[in-house]
Amino acid sequence: MKDPVFIEAALNGPWSKSHQPLMPVSVDALIAEGIDCARAGAAVIHIHVYNPDTGKQFEDADSYRRVIEGIREVQDVIVYPTLPLSGFGDTGQHFLPEMRFAAVEALAKARLLEWSVIDPGTTQITELDGGRGEDPDGGVDFLYINSTPEIRYGLELAAHYNFVPSFAIYEPGFLRLGAMLSKDVRGCPEPVYRLMFSDKFSFGFPAEESYLRAYKSMLDGIVPNALWMIAGLQVNLDRIIPLCLSMGGHLRTGLEDAIFYSDIGNVRLVEKMAARVQQENYDIGTPTQLRQRLKTS
Repeated sequence: MKDPVFIEAALNGPWSKSHQPLMPVSVDALIAEGIDCARAGAAVIHIHVYNPDTGKQFEDADSYRRVIEGIREVQDVIVYPTLPLSGFGDTGQHFLPEMRFAAVEALAKARLLEWSVIDPGTTQITELDGGRGEDPDGGVDFLYINSTPEIRYGLELAAHYNFVPSFAIYEPGFLRLGAMLSKDVRGCPEPVYRLMFSDKFSFGFPAEESYLRAYKSMLDGIVPNALWMIAGLQVNLDRIIPLCLSMGGHLRTGLEDAIFYSDIGNVRLVEKMAARVQQENYDIGTPTQLRQRLKTS
């Protein structure tokens, strides 16, 4: 019997509506789309919250709490927040670890956190075409910083509060560093490895089978039993989905990951991904099955 395939829906990201006009930004919109995406087959919902006064992303534990509780009052689904995206937009380049993880720690103390972003490495994220012709600011271009003290701090929180580290693997070195550091933290739950591809940004690999095979070979050599999925930013994963499923991987979709100016929204993206899973003759996994797989239930 084939193992079920888990789908994550990343509802918005840091882009603002200037890059993804259909993405939800208000608390109410995030709750509504989170519920609908869970009903469409997502076992995991990933969110960024926005300041209603400025329209910009901010890290507010109360806003996260309202979204997490609002979704989970209706649907049993894993909902998890982001971290301040160091170096992007209005965020600075330097954080003390406790500042970077302040909202995460507040949610963990309130027993609302099942997963958290902990990205094990630093990379340059630049639009390969500069965003010219569409973005009045000249496109996305920043150094995404995750220092070793920040990574260790997040993993210590994960061990203390028993939440799952969600590793975004932007480059192969992220996988090696994340595996090493998580093994060094006693009691740290098994991380999820989210292999990040991009068609439009400079980091990592484009979504091609040869690069997925390279990542899978590295996973097998370092963390052979890890749960992993394919994801990305400004990416179309369609051409590597069959190979991913055949190798035991899982899938992420949503407007955080989609090519900018997507003409379909989150619910339809999840519906399309769920249909693709079923067309490949796999069952869609539930949040309960995912918790059991990660030994968090």
